[in-house]
Amino acid sequence: MGIHLGDTVVEFWLLYLATGVFAGFLAGLLGVGGGLVIVPVLAFIFAAQHFPAGQVMHIALGTSLASIMFTSVSSLRAHHAHGAVNWMVVRGLTPGIIVGTLAGTVVAAQLSTFFLKVFFVVFLYYVATQMALNIKPKPSRDLPGSAGMFGVGGVIGAVSSLVGIGGGTLSVPFMTWCNVKLHQAIGTSAALGFPIAAAGTVGYIANGWMLETLPAYSLGFVYLPALAGLVVASVLTAPFGARLAHRLPVARLKKFFALLLIVLGTRMLFSLF
Repeated sequence: MGIHLGDTVVEFWLLYLATGVFAGFLAGLLGVGGGLVIVPVLAFIFAAQHFPAGQVMHIALGTSLASIMFTSVSSLRAHHAHGAVNWMVVRGLTPGIIVGTLAGTVVAAQLSTFFLKVFFVVFLYYVATQMALNIKPKPSRDLPGSAGMFGVGGVIGAVSSLVGIGGGTLSVPFMTWCNVKLHQAIGTSAALGFPIAAAGTVGYIANGWMLETLPAYSLGFVYLPALAGLVVASVLTAPFGARLAHRLPVARLKKFFALLLIVLGTRMLFSLF
């Protein structure tokens, strides 16, 4: 028996749509996964809706990954059309990604919202620092063999499932380090976002399936009203962001985005105390 929120679902729909608009626009403009914004904002919204405190972060993570499953398809198609997807790398990393992501959702289901929030905040600070200082690894080696690719894929999948993202902040630096050209690393990362999101969605649905304390309209740890709002809005706004990317000073915008991540992370950190 779920928790019925009645008209509250309708009242919060505009917030879901606004989050999707912002996340989709940023994803198109800066080439970053919307999950970095979606997760903390959803955590705040779900807390305001009085979702079970011990499951707020799990639902935010599951819903974020489910939305990325839809939005990554349009990104993947665009990069593939430009020949920017290295399918050999996708095939090499995907098995490890699926295993790592599924394992990550099992672990996440056992962790407290407190721990997941701390882990997410640390990850946000890491990404913000990387973006603000424009830190890029120097190409210094070739891609590893099949066992190495499986292991790297496992790490990317596990971390991505714990922070609800499509993995680009991890896979792009790895591929750049391994002498994959940057535009191809970004395109390949977009393709890898789908198996991460799909495996993560399955994992979060399965691990939350039997819980009776979840809100009504939930599919495991995926909250369907929020998912619908996020997908509709982000799919519409991502192309606008992509077009503006060629006209706006992206380097300066990345520093602004890094500041936004620090603010979101700090706000989440304060919510723990």
